Amino acid sequence: MVQSLAGGSIAPGKSEIVTAAHVFLSAASDLFFACWSPITKPMPQSLQSLAEMVSARLVGDGALEVSGVASIARAQQGELVFVESEKHLADALASKASAIIAGEFATGAHASKPLLIAKHPRLAFATAASFLHARPEYPPAIHPTAIIHRSAKVSVSASIDAYAVIESNAVVGDRTYISAGCYIGAGAIIGDDCEIYPRVVIYPGTTIGRRVIIHAGAVLGSDGFGFVRDETYGRHIKFPQIGRLIIGDYVEIGANCTIDRGALDETVIGAGTKLDNLVHIGHNCSVGANSVIAAQTGLSGSVSVGDDCMLGGQVGIGDHANLDDGTILGGQAGILPHKNVRAKGVVLWGTPARPIKQYLKELAVLSRLAKKGN
Repeated sequence: MVQSLAGGSIAPGKSEIVTAAHVFLSAASDLFFACWSPITKPMPQSLQSLAEMVSARLVGDGALEVSGVASIARAQQGELVFVESEKHLADALASKASAIIAGEFATGAHASKPLLIAKHPRLAFATAASFLHARPEYPPAIHPTAIIHRSAKVSVSASIDAYAVIESNAVVGDRTYISAGCYIGAGAIIGDDCEIYPRVVIYPGTTIGRRVIIHAGAVLGSDGFGFVRDETYGRHIKFPQIGRLIIGDYVEIGANCTIDRGALDETVIGAGTKLDNLVHIGHNCSVGANSVIAAQTGLSGSVSVGDDCMLGGQVGIGDHANLDDGTILGGQAGILPHKNVRAKGVVLWGTPARPIKQYLKELAVLSRLAKKGN
């Protein structure tokens, strides 16, 4: 006998019961979707309030309200735009936007719109957007097709969408949203205010902090790639993959990322770190706080990445390499195994990665040699 959270029991082989259960689930689903949908509340703000929130100097009517952000080309009345250089200021002033965030270069400009003068316009714009476009609110509800083990602890304020599976002793925190088709393994812990998008797989024992966003198709806590070759029989024996994965607070993980659990210890992603789509992080890796990693980057096992690092797209890092805090790797840079990288604030490029000035000089020399050879 299979027990359904919708309240019906389905006994294999009894078609009339199955049909009745399907009718019940269909009706319950209709009711669920009628009352359940993400609520995004518009949050208009006065320019005076926004100026205070983003630490900008207001020039113009502080009582004017804006309700959203946009690009200069698509802006409409009631929206906010930004410019980072003086050459784009005229375009912003000519747009339909109601107000502009600009740098110090706009001081003294004869502006036809209110200006918010900020030291870092892009940062001020992003901060303003977070106030104007709040995260969606998901009404507390459990879809009737969701399967939740009786020992799981799901907050009464959480929202669980269709066909999600939550295994034994898993924990789902307050106001967390679990989207359609997600799998939450036994003993996994998900903190408050998280957003888990469709078909995310979270393996047993994984711990996820507060306000974490995980985009569709990510797989967290799967086995690492660890094998020991048996020379006697010419085969590979799987090394134990029994560690854990720990994700810190305020992390964002892009679509189809894969992060392996530790082999015997832990894989750790530090608070505030952001991963683009299609990033792979191997077992026993440690990524520090507030680092950013762009798409198609791969970290081999036991790599250590410090705080505040920036890794461009398609970077490859060999096993047991160590990147100090503040390391910057350009796209397709390669770090050799066991390499210690100490170059805070210096952009590294190429394989093996070296300072970009050196890399460009080497390319120039190779180009000259190639021309001579012809």
